[in-house]
Amino acid sequence: MEAERQARALRAARICKQRGISQSQIAAAIGASQAQVSRALSGSGLRYSRVFEEVCLFVERYEFGVTADAVRANDELIEAMRAAWDGSAAHARALAAVIRSLAALKPSGGDPRRKDEEALSAAHR
Repeated sequence: MEAERQARALRAARICKQRGISQSQIAAAIGASQAQVSRALSGSGLRYSRVFEEVCLFVERYEFGVTADAVRANDELIEAMRAAWDGSAAHARALAAVIRSLAALKPSGGDPRRKDEEALSAAHR
């Protein structure tokens, strides 16, 4: 598990470098300190934490969008599904419709990664 976290952190750090995303930009977006982001991206001595997960998810969205693996790895989301879903196909369709309807709460105007990039640009100015 530690090797997986280290690989994930190093992958996130590589994406940041490729995309020009600074630690301070990530920190501002997720409500953490730059030092916490630095530790999360360092790839050494990692332990799982909320900040580590948020840093990785924030950066991974730039590279991959929201993936099935990201959904599976989100324990809070999985637990909510377990609590709400009765296991039937009909209920799965109903829950999917509810989840899709939540997209209306997202800022209008396309790809959410684009909104994050605009926020990063504004913070960088």
